[in-house]
Amino acid sequence: MNSQLKRDIPFLDLKATYTELQKQLDEAYFRVMQSGWYILGSEVEAFEQEWAQYCGAKHCIGVGNGLEALHLILRAFGIGSGDEVIVPANTYIATWLAVSYAGATPVPVEPDPQTYNLDPTRVEELITPRTRAILAVHLYGQTANMTALREIATRRGLVLLEDAAQAHGATWCGIKAGALSDAAGFSFYPGKNLGAFGDAGAVTTNDDAMADQIRVLRNYGSRVKYHNEQKGFNSRLDELQAAILRVKIPVLDEWNQRRKQIAQIYLTELSDVPGLVLPHIDPSADSAWHLFVVQHPERDQLQRRLKENQIGTMIHYPIPPHEQPAYSELGSCLHGKFPIAEHIHRRVLSLPIGPHLSIEDAARVADAVREASWQLASDSTSLQVA
Repeated sequence: MNSQLKRDIPFLDLKATYTELQKQLDEAYFRVMQSGWYILGSEVEAFEQEWAQYCGAKHCIGVGNGLEALHLILRAFGIGSGDEVIVPANTYIATWLAVSYAGATPVPVEPDPQTYNLDPTRVEELITPRTRAILAVHLYGQTANMTALREIATRRGLVLLEDAAQAHGATWCGIKAGALSDAAGFSFYPGKNLGAFGDAGAVTTNDDAMADQIRVLRNYGSRVKYHNEQKGFNSRLDELQAAILRVKIPVLDEWNQRRKQIAQIYLTELSDVPGLVLPHIDPSADSAWHLFVVQHPERDQLQRRLKENQIGTMIHYPIPPHEQPAYSELGSCLHGKFPIAEHIHRRVLSLPIGPHLSIEDAARVADAVREASWQLASDSTSLQVA
């Protein structure tokens, strides 16, 4: 037992994804290498068809990464200088950056304190004549309330978009992320539920004209080589990453189910731990459990004690976008205006979860979290008494 306790539990074991699928992945690699075609070829075309079918969308367009997927979507809808886009205050900065790259202004909205996703009840008060789109993020693997957001977008004549970078396979009312809006951007960063072995991304949509525009924009604004219709970009999913992703699509649901099993262990074993706030899943959502995020008033102390037990954790995310130096032009005017988001960012901690975390290791993580949390509660009580 002591030797087991000394073994590291990483936050996420990426090498294990290769180990499990080594034969198929090696075959995909050699297939691409032997083809002699490495950009916008048959592997990308096949992946686009397969991912569109998986998501239940009409079109998929492979691009360089998730940030560029969102950026190109905004460009394709003609959103730019002078326009505003509703974004979550509680998200990774890439969501905001996509809006900024398009020349538009991100308008942050507080999250639902239970799901951490964009709160539809707070959206409408921030819509102005300059608002063009609502960009929802399916944070940590749980879809945002797309029913409520769709109603607002339709009534106010706005584009509804998804940042689905953390939600591969997640659903809202039985519909998969990627088919819940006018267009969705995906990241296939290696740590995602569906991860490449490098940067990769995609756009999904049911809009024929929008899909055509994205295909032109991703390739220097060109349909025909050396004929450039627009000032486009270089953002193309490469053949090797497409081939790797094609190997992983068939196992995505199984891997997501493994994540769900780990999540259920945590939800059960940590339900009565003092100070710990567990994830809340909306009844209409089926989470992909990209992350298992808890809150704790002494987050940093909890993280330190887990590290002492050789358990890896991460913080998603320590600083909200409006407080990042990258958005220093906002000055201090937004500090304190998003108390829910700021509260979340000070307290969140992501526990290990992934398709290759064993049930035994998940139980060990739960035991360590329970022990550390009770000890922190006891220490706090002792200080108050003293």
